[in-house]
Amino acid sequence: MADWIPDVLGDEFEQFTLDLGVDEQGPVMATLVRALPVEPGWWERVRGPVPLLEGVDVLYVHGWSDYFFQKRLARFWTSRGARFYALDLRKYGRSLREWQTPGYVADLATYDEDIAAALGAMGRPVGESPHTRRLVLLGHSTGGLTLSLWASRHPDAADAVILNSPWLEFQFAPARAAIAPMVELQARIRPLEAAPQVDLGFYSRAQQEVADPDDPMEVNPLWRPAQTMAVYAGWLHAILSGHKTVAAGLSISAPVCVLLSARFVPPTRWSDDITSADSVLVVDDIARAALRLGPSVTVERIDGALHDVFLSRHEAREEAYRRLDRWVTGWRATW
Repeated sequence: MADWIPDVLGDEFEQFTLDLGVDEQGPVMATLVRALPVEPGWWERVRGPVPLLEGVDVLYVHGWSDYFFQKRLARFWTSRGARFYALDLRKYGRSLREWQTPGYVADLATYDEDIAAALGAMGRPVGESPHTRRLVLLGHSTGGLTLSLWASRHPDAADAVILNSPWLEFQFAPARAAIAPMVELQARIRPLEAAPQVDLGFYSRAQQEVADPDDPMEVNPLWRPAQTMAVYAGWLHAILSGHKTVAAGLSISAPVCVLLSARFVPPTRWSDDITSADSVLVVDDIARAALRLGPSVTVERIDGALHDVFLSRHEAREEAYRRLDRWVTGWRATW
């Protein structure tokens, strides 16, 4: 059996390769990253209060054309006593191999295998319950869509779901029904046909413009390119199918928290507005779609936030963490 090995993020983190077998392109794997908080000494364990989130496991899933690199997000959880794990899905980041089409799947349910393998490595195999530890699912953008669909298909598996700008609806929602049949046909005939590149790199530039020197991040441009990975017909069909499922209504039994920017700015040309708004998703559409996830949904709108609210300029970033802390504290009080 493979071992945990040092991760690219440094001494605080380790990674574990998850063998997912073989697909039409060859061997497939995912990568689980875990944070290693500094353990308190014996005296602190005896005398100190019980951490707020002791007994909690967190599983983070990244977005499209992305991977896990957010050290501070991990520390938010470990500093409160939780165990933090992040999953680089197949064909992304640490899991991407030279023979693979980056990010490609034809069905978002394929990621059930990645998630099951990750949960197994975390000591909580799917289908074995009850668990003594609570599970928080934490997803960004496409990862938020993937985890929402998974949580709805696996009732009671998660105890809380937290979504950072989840991609729950296609940009400009009315267009989805119009283009879906054409995309479906193209996915059947030429699933690996790439669409023209429309990303001008403004979102990546916005993150660089608002970078916080007190919260530095190093990003691997091969794993998180300035312009997103190519969009393929088969993958886009999978995304639109996921959006259609959300629009019909999910049944996530756990409480859900959705963090969003207060504004959307279309990325058609560069302006300073792009540094204080979501330039990827139409956030009002996402807020409406979020209400169809389950019976208990909180939507937090954050002024000045980017698409990844935790990569926003300092003021919005701090507000995002305050909102997250407030929601988590309230969730903890219900135990």
